[in-house]
Amino acid sequence: MSQQDDGLFREVEEELRRERLEKIWKDYGTFFIAGAVAIVLGVLGYKYWESQRISAAYDSGARYEAALRQMADKKDVEAQQDFDKLATDGSGGYRALALLQLAGAQYRDGKRADALKTFERLATDGQADSVLRGFATLQAAGLRLNDADFAELENRLTPLMAEGAPWRYSARELLGLAAFRAGKFTDARALLTPLFVEQEVPESIATRAQIIMAEIAAGELAASGKKADTAEPAAPAAGEKAADEAKPAAVTPAAENAGQSSAATPTPSEGATSPSEPAKKD
Repeated sequence: MSQQDDGLFREVEEELRRERLEKIWKDYGTFFIAGAVAIVLGVLGYKYWESQRISAAYDSGARYEAALRQMADKKDVEAQQDFDKLATDGSGGYRALALLQLAGAQYRDGKRADALKTFERLATDGQADSVLRGFATLQAAGLRLNDADFAELENRLTPLMAEGAPWRYSARELLGLAAFRAGKFTDARALLTPLFVEQEVPESIATRAQIIMAEIAAGELAASGKKADTAEPAAPAAGEKAADEAKPAAVTPAAENAGQSSAATPTPSEGATSPSEPAKKD
């Protein structure tokens, strides 16, 4: 009798379990199916996206190499057109590399305004590598050196001088040069002195910093000499007016140094800050 009761209880339990499963499936079966389909579609979608990404990278790489060959064959117009197109619809890092090549070609052709726009285009591209964006910012500042005031260059270059930033030494050198050209000798000295004190600074940058510092010293020495000459003025010639005796020198040390420094100091088209040649990364 007890065995029959046990068997009956088991049948009832199985029936109840089956009914609960049917109810759960009826209520949530659609969601289970949808979830499974979503997982499968997600995996398939990722695989498709990955294959498309790899395919696009291969395509962009081939286009980049083709544009380089055109440039090597002196087909600059065609190369610039291809780099410009690749910079618009290229994949991944090839877009940034295309912008650098385009800017360099424009600079070599004397298209400074176009080169500046291209460098700034890369500098503000949030998807580009941060090192390449920093380099583009540095080159854009170099192109603005002759036209911008010190405040503009300071705004452009200060973020690049952060501790550990890859272009910090080149940015400090360029801003020091800008300060020197603006007659801000104290600022120039503060910016340039660390460049020939710190051991990690590339030798070429340290050498140029020393040259500019020598120019600063020469300018200050010339200024002190002029002050000494005007301390005890010679007796005025007969008939000269008293106002002429107090007339200041026409050329200031800053202006004098600005004119003399072009031969002794680096310009944006030389060395580390050349738009056509990458600034040396420490």
